[in-house]
Amino acid sequence: MYISVDHFPEASKTLVHNLPATKSQAYPSPAAGRYLRGLSTLLICFPLCATVQAQAAPDWTAGHVIVNPAKHFDQSQPLTAMAGMWKPPAPSNRVRHVTEGGPHQEDTAGPLMPKIPEAAAAIEQTAQGAEAAPQLLASFDGLGAGFTGPQGPAAGRNPSDNSLAVGPDEIVQIVNSHLAVYGKQGKTYPTTGKVLFGAVITNTLFAGFGGPCEQQVSGDAVVRYDQLANRWLFVVPIFRKPAPDAPYAMCYAVSTGPSPLGSYYRYEFTRPLFPDYPRPAIWPNGYYVPTSTGDTVIQKHICAANREAMLHGKAASEQCFIIDGVNFLNAADVDGKRLPPKGMPEVVLAAGGTQLHQQFEDDGLFAWRDFIDWKHPEHSHLDGPEKIAVAPYHYLCDGQLSKCVPQPGTQTRLDAQGDKLMQRLVYRNLGSKQFIVAAHSVDTSASGGGVRWYQFAVDDQGSVKLAQQGTYAPDGGFRWMPSAGMDRKGDIAVGYSFGDSSTFTGQRFAARLASDKPGSMTLHESVLADGKAAQTNSLRWEDYTTLALDPSDDCTFWYVGDYLKAGDDSYSTRIGSWRLPGCGAKK
Repeated sequence: MYISVDHFPEASKTLVHNLPATKSQAYPSPAAGRYLRGLSTLLICFPLCATVQAQAAPDWTAGHVIVNPAKHFDQSQPLTAMAGMWKPPAPSNRVRHVTEGGPHQEDTAGPLMPKIPEAAAAIEQTAQGAEAAPQLLASFDGLGAGFTGPQGPAAGRNPSDNSLAVGPDEIVQIVNSHLAVYGKQGKTYPTTGKVLFGAVITNTLFAGFGGPCEQQVSGDAVVRYDQLANRWLFVVPIFRKPAPDAPYAMCYAVSTGPSPLGSYYRYEFTRPLFPDYPRPAIWPNGYYVPTSTGDTVIQKHICAANREAMLHGKAASEQCFIIDGVNFLNAADVDGKRLPPKGMPEVVLAAGGTQLHQQFEDDGLFAWRDFIDWKHPEHSHLDGPEKIAVAPYHYLCDGQLSKCVPQPGTQTRLDAQGDKLMQRLVYRNLGSKQFIVAAHSVDTSASGGGVRWYQFAVDDQGSVKLAQQGTYAPDGGFRWMPSAGMDRKGDIAVGYSFGDSSTFTGQRFAARLASDKPGSMTLHESVLADGKAAQTNSLRWEDYTTLALDPSDDCTFWYVGDYLKAGDDSYSTRIGSWRLPGCGAKK
């Protein structure tokens, strides 16, 4: 089915034209910023903010573009200075939509595994790749059990929501609401893995900003490195309302320079809809952030924030679309310096099926093309969905919040998040060809879990076609929660969790070269971390993790995932890197 929503009779009632950008402003001190927040029209953007406040609230429903100006924006102090400024708020309950069920409900028999269709079984890779495993280049523990840094430890909670970004000199990790910065060996630092900053609460990025971005602590914060501009992007969703009738919010922090330890341009965008599970993606004309209204609501959102304005600290807006009745969305995230063709829309993908309707399988993925016009928002439109036929798949263990992966010595099984495409959805322009790489977790013929991965060809108009696919399942174990990527040569890699009834859950990595036969991970599996204990305090495991490319050479894959050390009852995280044969470091 193909639907275009580019013409709306009601658009003239709901569209708000982009507001003119202001010139560089002098910002008040953090204390003054808190005191004079209500007078931001005088301090920061008069008369712009008065114009924003005078506009009618946008209509947050499906069927039209929603223009959402930033409620508040400023420039911060350096992150290193803000660590001493931020104060934790008074405890409050987190407002979140949840699906019933939990680890206290033991399932000793495990899930009922379905019969796998022949077309799905035909693309399963049931043996390890014959080529040597890629060599692990660097490996160190990150946030989690045992972590300590200049600002102290980081107590973990489940799920970990692992986010990782890599720049020329630093590595930044977020786990839930904690943030840390590590050195990366090179011109600036002699070694990799030394903690430079952290652990701090992610709201530290908004110290002195005021409002919910500073005061309401939430998980699901995500970091990206914008290598197109040599900047760092943090997206912090606000799940707690300061008052029952107050909105939720999405908070952005964009570094003013190449260092993650410097100052930031900061923005608050209010949202009436719960902004769960953000998955930021960098595209030349915007920062695209898909979100979900909640676990018990079949409604998703895709918002583009004005990247060009935010890179310069100017007034900015979001343009959003609401899509009802679809699965979790992922937007294409650019890797490499070669840009998409000018005017190419952002590509958005989702898995088929609907867990809440007990629809656990499909034979297609679904694509949208997001056309954003910042000068004339009335011309913005979202085209889709268009079905992309793929081999049939069944969500691993019927989807999210399921008691799925067995562990040795316990009846506690781990969640699979099998209902969705996992972050990141990687876009790569190789010059003569453009590709997108995606992955998710599926049931296998051996009654285990496999990594279903895809490579899609993309044209200049954003149309997507399947190039190759495979399900990596070299034995009867469980491989799940994948994150995929592609280096500058077109090689594909995927990191994922691995475990079964005789193996404690840990982290592994598989890969293929661009010249290898289609549909196979031809390099033998590499181990990042072997688990040494079972997780028994919760079924929740990660929710997502991240495979990122090193911008220094555009060849080195960095991956992060959870594991438990012997005797521990809470997870540690392990960060590691690999480089595939033939893709050497740039000289």
